[in-house]
Amino acid sequence: MDIKQLNALLTVAETGSVTRAAQLLHLVQSAVTRQIQSLEDELGTALFERTRTGMLLTDAGSRLAHSARTILAELERAEAEVRQDAGAVRGIVAVGLLDSVSDLVAEPLVAQLARTHPQVELRLYSAFAGHLRQWLYDGVLDVALLFGVTDPTAISVTPLATEALWAVAPPEAGLSPDRSVPFIEVARHPIIAPSRDNGLRTLLEEVAARAGMTAHVAIEANSARMQKQLVAKGHGWTVLPAICVANEVSSQALSMAALDDPEAQRQLVLAIPRSRRRSSATEAVARALVSLLRAAADDGRWPSVQWHATAS
Repeated sequence: MDIKQLNALLTVAETGSVTRAAQLLHLVQSAVTRQIQSLEDELGTALFERTRTGMLLTDAGSRLAHSARTILAELERAEAEVRQDAGAVRGIVAVGLLDSVSDLVAEPLVAQLARTHPQVELRLYSAFAGHLRQWLYDGVLDVALLFGVTDPTAISVTPLATEALWAVAPPEAGLSPDRSVPFIEVARHPIIAPSRDNGLRTLLEEVAARAGMTAHVAIEANSARMQKQLVAKGHGWTVLPAICVANEVSSQALSMAALDDPEAQRQLVLAIPRSRRRSSATEAVARALVSLLRAAADDGRWPSVQWHATAS
């Protein structure tokens, strides 16, 4: 098993096509086929199911692809660190950002690192907190902004901020940031929320429990953008951090109000795996990310957030 074979495996898995993979790898199709076949022969199992719609990973192939991504990412990081110039901060840093704050910080982070540490190569990933946690555990990410960390054994966490949750409704509902609403008002409407494996869904159910109710979710949508679209069209109400809907409230596409529950909030942390030595590049990116978030909290671009004084 070698790097070329693993690259072939991942490229075929991502494209679903040997032909397309060969084009991306700048190889002839037969060479890619041989690499996949040699891997299957070596492991004694099929890695792909050949279907009329394309190449699909088998269970064994999925497990190998998962490990291959981690292995290749570690090799890229090691190569970048070994080659770094004396005194220069250089390397590959994979950053995980919550979907809800990616618009706020992704471009400023790229711009700042380009100015201060141009030899740092950023890999940005945006996802829900559960996915980011798993990618940290798997070694895909070097640093992530997330919430809902209940077991910090494998990751080092720095508390950053507390962010309030808001009721979000169609504009005609007339919700106002100046007047909080009880959860019972949300529950009078169809509730649009993520699935149960999502951290925001857990927070929603905790809010309902404190109100002595059960959150009856009418529509599940694992995308804040989709939740907002459905609410704007009158299909129900939802509960989100204010940062998710600040633009829509400004444009009057939605209305929102704070929940009348002081515990309706999420604790945001900066997380870094304990299992990996922190490179100078990772440290530089972490500092830049915290600095940008603090600035957004201070100047009001990040609404309803309380920055923790202990954060650096």
